[in-house]
Parts: sequence; C-alpha cells; structure tokens
Amino acid sequence: METAPKPGRDVLPKKDKLQAKKKKPRRYWEEETISTATGASPGPPRKKRNRELRPQRPKNTHTLKKSRIAKKPQALKKSLEWRNPEPQQILSEAQDPFPGPAPVPVEVAQKFRRIDKSKKLPYSKPKTRSRLEVAEAQEEEISVKAARSELLLAEEPGFLEGEDGEDTAKICQADIVEAVDIASAAKHFDLNLRQFGPYRLNYSQTGRHLAFGGRRGHVSALDWVTKKLMCEINVMEAVRDIRFLHSEALLAVAQNRWLHIYDNQGIELHCLRRCDRVTRLEFLPFHFLLATASETGFLTYLDVSVGKIIAALNARAGRLDVMTQNAYNAVVHLGHSNGTVSLWSPAVKEPLAKILCHRGGVRAVAVDSTGTYMATSGLDHQLKIFDLRGTFQPLSARTLPQGAGHLAFSQRGLLAAGMGDVVNIWAGQGKASPPSLEQPYLTHRLSGHVHGLHFCPFEDVLGVGHSGGITSMLVPGAAEPNFDGLESNPYRSRKQRQEWEVKALLEKVPAELICLDPRALAEVDVISLEQEKKERIERLGYDPEAKAPFQPKPKQKGRSSTASLVKRKRKVMNEEHRDKVRQSLEQQPQKQEKAAKPQGARSSALDRFVH
Repeated sequence: METAPKPGRDVLPKKDKLQAKKKKPRRYWEEETISTATGASPGPPRKKRNRELRPQRPKNTHTLKKSRIAKKPQALKKSLEWRNPEPQQILSEAQDPFPGPAPVPVEVAQKFRRIDKSKKLPYSKPKTRSRLEVAEAQEEEISVKAARSELLLAEEPGFLEGEDGEDTAKICQADIVEAVDIASAAKHFDLNLRQFGPYRLNYSQTGRHLAFGGRRGHVSALDWVTKKLMCEINVMEAVRDIRFLHSEALLAVAQNRWLHIYDNQGIELHCLRRCDRVTRLEFLPFHFLLATASETGFLTYLDVSVGKIIAALNARAGRLDVMTQNAYNAVVHLGHSNGTVSLWSPAVKEPLAKILCHRGGVRAVAVDSTGTYMATSGLDHQLKIFDLRGTFQPLSARTLPQGAGHLAFSQRGLLAAGMGDVVNIWAGQGKASPPSLEQPYLTHRLSGHVHGLHFCPFEDVLGVGHSGGITSMLVPGAAEPNFDGLESNPYRSRKQRQEWEVKALLEKVPAELICLDPRALAEVDVISLEQEKKERIERLGYDPEAKAPFQPKPKQKGRSSTASLVKRKRKVMNEEHRDKVRQSLEQQPQKQEKAAKPQGARSSALDRFVH
C-alpha cells in the first residue's frame, strides 16, 4: 500500500508547488520591493536584451498612462535651451551680465553679404520664392559668421608714416630695410644680370614663386622666399613676355617666333605655332585661358585645360604691345596707338567698349583688383585714372616729366609707374578708393631702365625688371595681409596643389560668361522674356502656359451627375474670382479716404470708425 510522501526538505507540499510554478521572475525594477518583502536573497540576474533601450512595465502594477504628445514639448524645450542658453551660474552665484553671443555690427556684416535684397523679381512662383528666401537666410547667417571670424585675422595692413610731417617719398629702401625685422629685410634684394637684360617678370598666384625672362634668351624660375632655384635655361631666342599658368609647375614664355610652354624643371612641353609673334601674355586663372597679343594685331585665347584655341579676334588696330586684364570680370584691356583702350571678351568678335584716353598712343594700362579703376599712360606724358563702373570717365590726371612706360596696381590699390630708371608709387585712402596723384608715396631709382612691374600677392613687395637685372622693393601696405588657405596657400604641399588643381578644373568658368558686368548673369531679362512669350503665343495661336480650365474628376456612387459637376465647376470659379478681387484690393493704395481728406482739417472722434 502506497503512502503519500511526507513534506520534507526535498519535497514541497502541493500548495507550495503551485505557488512556485506561478512565481514570476524578478524584474530589475522590483529588486527592493520583492527582496525586502520575502527576505530571500536575489538569484543571478537573467540575461535580457535591450534593457536600457526598451524597459518593460510590470503588468500588475497600476500606473498612469503617459500621453505620447508629452514627449514633444520636452524635446522642443531642450532645443530651445540649446539655442538660447540661460546664463550659467558660477561658484559665486553671479550671472553673466552679457548673456549669449556678442552682437555683430551691421557695417561689418554688410561687407560679407553677396545678395542684394533690394532687387526682387517682378513675379516668381511660390516654390521659387521659397527657395530664394532660404538662400537669403543662409547667406545672412554665413555673413554673420564671417564677420565674427574676422577677429581671427590678426594681420593688419600698415603704411609708411614719416616723422613730424616728413615726406615718405624721400625715404629710401636702405632706411626701410634697417627699420624692419630680419625676415622682411630679406625680401629686399637685387639680382645683377646685365648680360641678358632687360627683363620681364611675373609672380605666381600664391606669391611664392618668381619667374623672369631676359631679352637675350635667359629664362629662370625660383622660390624667391627661400632663394631656391627651380630651373634656369637659355632658349637662344628673344623673350618678349613670361607668365605662370594656373600653378607654379607650368610656365608660358612668349619667344621671338612662337609660344612655348615649360615645366618647373625647364623642360619644354609644348610649342604653339598658331600663336606667333606674341608680344604680351595674360592668364585668366578662373577660366584657364591664356590670352596672347601679337604683332599681327590678333588677340588669341588658348584654353590650357584642353589645349585648344577658342577665339582669335582681329583688333584691326595694328601692332598690339599694351595689354592687361581686369581681375574682377576677366575682360582684357588693349591699348592702341590711336589713344584708345578697347575691352574684349572671347564670346564677342567686336570690342565690348572703346575709351578715348589720350591724344597720343597708349603706352601702359593697369586695372586694380576690384575692377573699379583703370590707370593709363600715353605719349602725351599724361597719367589718368578712369572709373570703370559704367561711366568710363577720367577721375584724375597728372602730367609727368617723363612718360610712364609701365603701370601696376597692388592688392590694396597702390599704383606703381616706371618712368625711365625711376619708379614712383602713389597711394590712396584705402582699397576701394583711387590713388591720389598729387604726392608720390615712395620713389626709388634703379640701375637701369624699367622694363616690367609686378606686385607680389600677399607680400609688401614690388618686383621690378630692368636692363640691369631684377630688383625686389619693399612697399609697406601694398598687399593683402590675410590670405585664404583654400584658394591661394603659399605654404601648400605638392599633394595639396594637386588636389587644388582638380577642384579648380571642376569649378572652371566657361569663357562664354565673360562680360562687363558679371552680376548681370544672375539677373532675369524680363523684357526679353515677355517678348519671347508674345512671339510664341502668336506662332502657336494659343498660350501654352495658360492655366487649363478646371475639369472635375469622375466619382462613383452617383456623384458624377451633370448637376454635381456643374456645381463643382462653379465653386472653383467663385474661388478664383475671390482671389482676383482680393489681389485687386491689396494693390489699391491704402487709406484712400485719409489721403483725400484735406490737410488742414481737424480730426474728429468719428475718424476711428473710418477704415
């Protein structure tokens, strides 16, 4: 006879077995309650997944249900706190008297703005208008950030000032070298090269490298800061002009017969026989165009990125020996023997403008970096400064004892003129003001006649090529003290230069976009647009852009009857009519009754009801 097992240490009672089966595993939020109630020691924790990401709520506990909408104001509150942080309290419990970012002056932010908000389109679609508003907001935010970061530009332009009203033109280069530091004094040097002169010279875009070529075939390129020679060759032919291309690795040399391209090791890469008898060279860096002026009177544009001549323009003015470029709009200025200066673009076969500057032939032309002022000198010994902002009128003129054969503008608006063996430099009030021709800023006498002038970018240095060699002059306040490391970095490595070349090629500006006013490219020609629209309507017989009449969509379950369709059409027509009436009311001048009221009449208490 079997007997029921007695409850012992190993066997649990039946009631206890049921309780043990119903016992649920302990949750992590029930540690204190269950352990204190039962007094049992907690067992090993069970493995759970995503415990921190999705905590589970016990089913038996009664808690209030939280609304899903309650989470959004919390996130909004955090974002508002991040945008407008409250003044933090320090140990002394004192609050910041100037909370938030420092205000930016309007004048400083206006200097970095590129969008003119005064000009608006007469009509634009809502989607286009919204995009323009977003672009304006982004541009305003960027201008404020640029104005704040201007404090990081530690270098400031400084000019030479004499003591007790001393004339700065009487200060010689030896006195300036003694007064400056050792690094700046090393930038003044003379290269005695009388055997192969006279010389033409050119600085690279970064201002780190110098290339010069002599009339008797001497061509050389060097890092003039460290005085490290890159190459030196003799082409055994007369050198008319020399220019760096988009980087210091390529060099264009206008020789007696043809145009030659060399690398920084002096190896000849190309010989362009279509460009013959070249007298002057100019390189457009943003378009990758090399402009050449020849004795035959042709202005040729060579695209160095593809090696193709895109334009060959006949100026019909004889020999072309005076040429410069406008860095603002990439327009080439040519000086002619009849006293005129013509402005050229590769997209137009005729000159964009012609300016009568002198009674005799034009000897030299120079345009400042902002594209606002142009300086010319002629055989009549006149030095004139013209305004290029649409008027082309002379602003100032000066008669020189000896005509200026070479002119050059610096980045800060200083004007250098070479007259015989003397170099005179005139300064203005600032970068945006024309130089004053009353009193020269600096004067320097050379050992030979001037044959070329070029200001070094980002350095207060003027390079002068003459019959005796090369002279590097110190001109305080000539260059821009702060450079953009992403655009023209004088300290870039070979890898950085290669990456910059790839980006510059991708951002290359087409030659067809060269015009007098580059801001006109972003504007809409409303008159031409309306004329084209009228011609299109006349040709087709209807307006293709007109709004199609409303056609209601068919519906099911008897809702597409004739009466319902007519009713829906009439409803849409009424809405359009209301919109037109609302627009006409908005266009009417406001407060017509007040305007019609005589000025001397007294105000009445009943005027508050008149609207």
